[in-house]
This record gives sequence, C-alpha cells and structure tokens, in this order.
Amino acid sequence: MRVVALISGGKDSCYNMMQCVAAGHQIVALANLRPAESTGQTDELDSYMYQTVGHHAIELYADALDLPLYRCVIKGTTVNTGRVYTACQEDEVEDLYHLLKLVKDKEGVEAVSVGAILSDYQRVRVEDVCRRLSLQPLAYLWRRKQEILLKEMISSNIQAIIIKVAAFGLDPDKHLGKTLDQMEPYLLELSEKYGVHVCGEGGEYETFTLDCPLFKKKIVVDSAKVVVHSADAFAPVAYLHFLKLHLENKGESSDMFKVNSCSCDITCNDGDILTSSEVEEQQKIIPIIWKSLKHNSLDFTKTFGSSGKSRNGYQWFSGITAHFLPSKGKTTQEATREAFSSLQANMTSLGLKLKDIILVHLYAKNMKDFNVINSVYVTEFDLCPPARVCVETLLPDGVLFCIDCLAHSNDIATDGMLSDEKLVLHVQSISHWAPASIGPYSQSIKVGDVLYCAGQIALVPCTMQLVSGGIWTEGVVALRHVERVLQAMSQKTALHHVITASCYVTDSKHVPVAHSIWQKKLKECKKVEDSETYNDVAAECGMLTVVVVSHLPKDAAIEWHVIAVVDDPLQRKHFAMKMLSEGFQIDCEFVESSSASCASISVRLSLISPSASQLDLDGPLSDLVSVFRQVVEKLSEDCNASPLSFRAFFKKDVFDAGVLQTGLQENLEKYLGRKTPALILVPVVDLPGKEVIHATCWLS
Repeated sequence: MRVVALISGGKDSCYNMMQCVAAGHQIVALANLRPAESTGQTDELDSYMYQTVGHHAIELYADALDLPLYRCVIKGTTVNTGRVYTACQEDEVEDLYHLLKLVKDKEGVEAVSVGAILSDYQRVRVEDVCRRLSLQPLAYLWRRKQEILLKEMISSNIQAIIIKVAAFGLDPDKHLGKTLDQMEPYLLELSEKYGVHVCGEGGEYETFTLDCPLFKKKIVVDSAKVVVHSADAFAPVAYLHFLKLHLENKGESSDMFKVNSCSCDITCNDGDILTSSEVEEQQKIIPIIWKSLKHNSLDFTKTFGSSGKSRNGYQWFSGITAHFLPSKGKTTQEATREAFSSLQANMTSLGLKLKDIILVHLYAKNMKDFNVINSVYVTEFDLCPPARVCVETLLPDGVLFCIDCLAHSNDIATDGMLSDEKLVLHVQSISHWAPASIGPYSQSIKVGDVLYCAGQIALVPCTMQLVSGGIWTEGVVALRHVERVLQAMSQKTALHHVITASCYVTDSKHVPVAHSIWQKKLKECKKVEDSETYNDVAAECGMLTVVVVSHLPKDAAIEWHVIAVVDDPLQRKHFAMKMLSEGFQIDCEFVESSSASCASISVRLSLISPSASQLDLDGPLSDLVSVFRQVVEKLSEDCNASPLSFRAFFKKDVFDAGVLQTGLQENLEKYLGRKTPALILVPVVDLPGKEVIHATCWLS
C-alpha cells in the first residue's frame, strides 16, 4: 500500500516506518502537526495527542528521507477526552483529519503509519480519522513488549537521542542528548525499580531520531540549549531546544536496512505434537431409532425467544433468522435486513436498542454468503459494535443465518441497581499484536467484571492471512490472540480467568487436539506456578465445549471463543453431578465467579448403552432439564445471576431439530417458569465421544 507516515521526530514513528517497509508497503509522504508560532509555546504544546518538542527540526526529515512533508498547525485543543471519539470541530484531532485528507488527495495514499505503542487514547483517535477517510492504520508497535521493542530499535540502527525528560530518576544534566544505546541499561534499571516505561510510554521521556536505515542523509546537531520546564526536585521536566542543525550525506557503507524477524512468527515445537496414544478416536454412534414422538415437528428457526431481564440489566435474544428462498425473488441483502428489522422491533418493544447488544453469535448456512451478510450487518451498529462469534453450521434449507445476542441496558437496571459501565476494545490497526478488527465487531467488551470476547481464528496479525502449519499451530496462535485480547482489556487477566470457553473445529480428529492445547495453555498460565494449586484451578478455569462444525471464516480449522471474569479463580465455586437416564448419561457442572456476579453451566447428554429397541427421547430431555434446574437452584443460594441462555449443540443426524426444540422448550418452561432462559439450538456435525447434546448456559 501507499503509506503516509505520521512523524513526530521520535523513535517510535521512525521504527514503525521501517516496519511498514519491511511489510512490503511504500512510504510516499510524511505528515506532521506543529504548534502555532503565535501561541508562545513554540517548543512544547500541552497536547494529549501530539509530541511537539523538537518540532523545529522536522523540516530536515523531508530531505533526510527524500520524501514530501505535509505540515499543518494545531488549531484545536483537547475537547473530547472520552474513550470513544466522535468528531468535534474544536478538537485537535480534527487538525489531523484535515492534514491526512490533504495528503490523501495529493498523494493517493491508502494507509497511515502510526507509532503508537500503548496509548488507547491516541489509537482510538487516529483510527477514527482513518475510518472517516477510508485509510488503513498501520501500528506495528502496538502493545509490543517494551523491553524487546527498545532492544530491536537499537539493533536496527535507529540513532535517536533523549530530548525531553519528565520522570523520577531522569536528570536533565545527565541524560538529555544521550542515545538510546547509552540509555538502555539505565532505563531497564528504572523500569525494574520504579515501573518506568522502558519506551517512555508514560511520558517519562521523548526522543528525536537523527539517523536510521531509511534516511538518505543523517541529521547532525551543532548546538542546543536545555530548557527547564519544571524544576521539580524529584522529577524535573526539561527538554533540548535545537539551536543549529545540518544534514550530512551518508557514506557508501551506509547502514543496511534490517528489521528483526516478524514478532507474529510462531514455531511449532516437536514436543507440541500429540502422540498417537493421546489422540482418541471419535466414538461412532450407531443410528438411534426413536419411539414415535407425540410432538409435531417444527422449524426450530422460526421461534423468536428471549430470557427475562436480569437484575443487572442483561437479556438474551434468540431465534433471529434470515429466511432466504431465491425462488421468491428475495435477495440475500433483503433477507438480512428483514432479520435485523425483526430483531430491532423485538428489542424496541422491551425498551432496548441495537447499541445495547454486547455479544452476537452468528450461525451461517453457507460461509460463502458471509460478505453479503456482513455488508448489511456493518450498517446496523455504530462505532462500538458488539463482540461476535461467526461459524457455518448445518441449518435447514431456506435459512440464510440465525443470530442470538446478549444485550445490556446502560440505563438503571432492574431493582434500582446501578448498571455497570461498558468498556470496548475495537482495535482496527494492522499490527503484530492480534488480528485487527476489520469487520463490524469489537475484539472484546467489558461490563462490570466480565469480558465478552469475539471468536478468534489463527490470522497472522500483520498480514491478516491464516497461519500455515496445521491444526496445532492454528490452535496455539488463535488461543494466543485470545490471551492478548484479555490482557489488553485488563492487564493481569489471563486464560485462567476464563469462565466458559467454546472451541469450534472443522474435523472430528481435531477434537482431542483442541482439548490438549487448552490444557497445555492452562498449565502454562504464569499465575498458576505452584503445581499443587493447578488441580484446583483446572476446574475453575472455565469449562471447555468443543464442537465440530462444517466451516469457519477464512477456511480456518479452529476458532476459540471465551468469556472471562476479572476475579480470583481460586475462590470460584465449582460443582459437578451426573445421572443415568434410559440408556443415556447426563453430566452437569457449573462454575460461579468469586464475585458471584455470573456463572456458567455445562450439561451433556451421552448415549452409553445403545440397544436394538427404540429409545424414548421424552425421559432423557425431562431429566436433562431437571438436572439443569437443580444446578440453577444450587447456584441461586448465594448468587443473584439469572439463567439467560441455554445453547444446545446437538448432533444433526441423531435428532429431529423441531422435536428437540419443542421438548427442551416445554421442559425449560415447566421446570424454570419465569426464569426460563432463551433457548438456542445449534445443529453440529459432531460432538466429542458419545455426546449427542452439549448445552451451555450463561447466568448473569
């Protein structure tokens, strides 16, 4: 892509340019915002968005890089400081919009190089500007480990000096003008002692790049003076004001352009491969002959349902279906719009809006229709779309897709309780961190202490292409994305904070691989260092449901989806029970968060003694829901959470879906009454072992 690089003169914007070139992009222009001379603050502007110290030397960058430089004056101020940015004419962000619009019109750029490492404030605003201008942000330094990043910059021959200090331990007389190479050991020491950000992400210091492998000429400082901004005894703030600079040609033996290997890379160790003894063969279930059933077979996709609203303002909606029969002259877009109109009407009748949705499950009949469905889906949500899970599964003919969703009202919840605030992670920049959210979904939404994540497949973040290397590599990479999203939402959150996990695979042979990867990653959780406590934590670290579906986005072999809670996993409550029912075994377990704000229940129906005689479905379904009710009642002793969803994955070739839907719905209403959760039926290709139904329930 043709790229404009946002430059401040610092090391980060410079190294991100190098990353763009290494990724095959072409830097065609530079862009910079500077303070107005008339403000009197000609060196340092009090800005949340822009580094302005050293801006007098930026003009030399155009010659040093032999590229056109576009500059505008910062006219706006910091107005909109919210987590989500919406355009505000007086805000300094709009100066960036006008600058990038000018560059796009003049240079035909398609992408923007951004040196952000940790600041969500800056990232969100640059992404908003890029979205409005249809430009792709490239932020290859985003959320990189700072110690590694600083070492990379130095080894990549970036010659940058400290031009501002503003932190305890940094002395203007000692440290201004020093190179990164000279400062690295001391910065690591300060980080260890006082938590200083090694790359200066907390504003501890700022740099100016004098040379890097992309420069045709290097910048030389002839003279400079120290300006003390604040003579604080413990953390003085001071900067270098350049008095005279010049450019020098670089010799023939100028630095070779090199960038360390892509940090997205992952290798599959031999020790990761499962031994044949670990791979259990999937159990083949012989066809079941059911006794004649008293229920009429219904189209299970035509039943819209919803749970009641929980005390904290949560509600689950199910059965939103797009019916599509080309013979009737309806297009895919029209069918999709009709489904969303139906969802909107149902939500409006309950005082909710589409923007209240925090998590969507989208089950498509055919993944080939996904782009068209997405083109309508994107128009239905604003700047903070819900997290989303999307898979192809065995829906009936004439159905385009089925949706179910969890909504949370931002108003006062029931019983006068204050509703929890909603925090959204919607990273749209291409990086080495995790896949960019280039579709209409957020990577994660946090409400209260719960993190609702989007499904993750094994895309290489910097290319957005599926990783090569087979199922094991895909499973590990996709789960690494999950971990990084959790950590970005809440710093100390890791996999052992997951309370419920679903894994979708496209081949029955991959079921044991998924289980093995999950267990291996849990054992690696750094928080659980004591092997004795691991066994306790294993159960409380969310229950895993693995199902086999027909297809996943981008032809992936595996997709992970989790919900996590920022709590103490060792303090969670866990309970399990089982019973036999007419040739079937029912296994049920639950995990309740230590805060008692939410819980997850898993119920499995397995065929253990197939007989030649016909089997009766009514008894096992009644027993299954009865066991579920017992667990709900046990939970409600000390937990206010209400059952919101009952997601039943079932083997399509074993059941008539309509009969199953009727049987489950009747039993849920019979046993739970007003507390009946939204029923979601998901026909799948296969389930582990002898399972024929695996239901997961979310309580909040």
